[in-house]
Amino acid sequence: MIFNKITEADSHHNNLELKNITELLQGIHQEDQNAVQAVGKVLPQIERLIEKVISQLRKGGRLFYIGAGTSGRLGVLDASECPPTFGTSPEKVIGLIAGGDLALRNSIENAEDDTEQAWKDLNKFNIDSKDIVIGIAASVTTPYVLGGLKQCQQKRIPTGCITCNENTPLAAVSDYPIEVVVGPEFLTGSSRMKAGTAQKLILNMITTSTMIQLGHVKGNKMVDMQLTNTKLTGRAERIIMDELKVTSAKAQKLLNQHKNVREAIKAYKK
Repeated sequence: MIFNKITEADSHHNNLELKNITELLQGIHQEDQNAVQAVGKVLPQIERLIEKVISQLRKGGRLFYIGAGTSGRLGVLDASECPPTFGTSPEKVIGLIAGGDLALRNSIENAEDDTEQAWKDLNKFNIDSKDIVIGIAASVTTPYVLGGLKQCQQKRIPTGCITCNENTPLAAVSDYPIEVVVGPEFLTGSSRMKAGTAQKLILNMITTSTMIQLGHVKGNKMVDMQLTNTKLTGRAERIIMDELKVTSAKAQKLLNQHKNVREAIKAYKK
C-alpha cells in the first residue's frame, strides 16, 4: 500500500537554529493548536470506537493498547491512570509497549520491528474475542503494532487504531480506525510533538468517556477513585461534604469507615 506519510513531511518552519526562544515557542504553540483542531475533525470516528470499547467491557472484556516509542508510552500512561482515577482493576485497561517495561524509560528502537512480538505479548493475557485492542502509531508502519492488529483480526478480536496519517496500512487492519491528520511536525519527523499531543487527547477521550458510561462517575466527580495519597483523600472528603452537606469531620469519619467515596455516600443516605 502506497500512502503519503504526512508525519515525515518537511516542517513548515525553517532555520530553527536562527530563531530566538519567543519565535520557537510561538511556532510550537501554533502547531499544537493545529493538533487540537485535527482531533475535533475526527470526533465521529472516536465515538464509534468508544461505543465498541464500552460494549466489550460490558461483556467482561478488556481494553488493550499496543504501541512503540512515544505512542506505546502514551498507551501505558493512559492505562495506568485508570485504577487510581476510576477504581478499576489494573487488568481492565492494559498498555503494552514494544520492548516491555524497560522501553518506558529507555529508547529501544529495534523492539518495534518484530511483527510477531505484539501477539506474543497479548497472548500472555489469554486475550480473546471479548477484548478489544487499539494500536497506537503516529507513523502507521510500526511492525509491532501492524502485526499485533493483523493477528487480532484473524482471531476475530475487535481492533482500533490511533494514527496521524490517512489511508494507511494500520487502518486496513483496524475495525475502528481513527486517522487524525495533524500535518508536519514543527521539528521534521518528531512525532512525539503534536502527533503525540493528538494521541494523548484521544486517549483521554476514550477512557474518560468509557468510564463515565460504565458508571464510575457521579455528577462530575470521581466517586470510585483510589485513596492513595493525601491529595486524593482530601478530594474525596470534599466530594462527600458537597454531596451530603456534612462537616469535614463527618466526611473523614465516613471515609475512614468505608474507604470509598461511593460507598460512604451510599451508607450515609441509607
